[in-house]
Amino acid sequence: MREIDAKQIISAVKKLCMDANYYLVEDVLTALKKFEKDEESPLGKEILNQIIKNADIASDNQMPLCQDTGLTVVFVEVGQEVHVNGDFNEAIQEGVRQGYTEGYLRKSIVEDPLRRKNTGDNTPAVISTKFVAGDKIKLTILPKGGGSENMSRIKMLKPADGEQGVKDFVVETIRIAGGNPCPPLIVGVGIGGSFDKAAYLAKYALLRKVGSKHPDPYYAAMEEELLKRINDTGVGPMGLGGWTTAIAVHIEAHPCHIASLPVAVNTQCHSARHKTTII
Repeated sequence: MREIDAKQIISAVKKLCMDANYYLVEDVLTALKKFEKDEESPLGKEILNQIIKNADIASDNQMPLCQDTGLTVVFVEVGQEVHVNGDFNEAIQEGVRQGYTEGYLRKSIVEDPLRRKNTGDNTPAVISTKFVAGDKIKLTILPKGGGSENMSRIKMLKPADGEQGVKDFVVETIRIAGGNPCPPLIVGVGIGGSFDKAAYLAKYALLRKVGSKHPDPYYAAMEEELLKRINDTGVGPMGLGGWTTAIAVHIEAHPCHIASLPVAVNTQCHSARHKTTII
């Protein structure tokens, strides 16, 4: 059994919070540059150019990529041969607390959804934990901005709606969203499971490397078709027209009940921030 002190988790989460907000991951930046070259709309091309410049400025000056530094979503994989000395969940919250305070990141969390008093330190984070084989802990921070999160949707389709119903719902979601989620987007799609599982899958799909294909050729083809259909909507960069409405569609699927077909869409803005470390 490997012992990990809670202080190590605090330190790792603190750094992840700052790094995720300062540095755009390379696969997203590469995709933005590719789409900027292919964009035919002069305004759309200029917007993409500005987005890329913004990422360079943020990285060079260690400044937030966006003023909305998000709800802190944390995905954790805990090895079964690990014992944490201390309060594991509180260590994550303390890491978020320190990262957002010392990193001068905007605090965006209210302690009650209706009474709306700010917690002042961006906690509590939303934590999803999975137990895996091994003696390590994998931590992934995904700062989720309000603009993109608010445009996400979930629907319990009829099984008879099938593949076409799923695809139409995804494209409809992007049409309705327009420029609100700050496109170009990464579109996470969760299909199957239960009401809550589909939403989880849609968000988890955002972590996949941009440019990668689903390992199942059936879903890989669906991703490709959806990306084309989404970009054919003409929403364009920041909703001001053009071809680049999304740079990727990522699908995650899960077995479900014979009477159900849940589908969720979680939109991620062009500032598609996330960072991972392993302890």
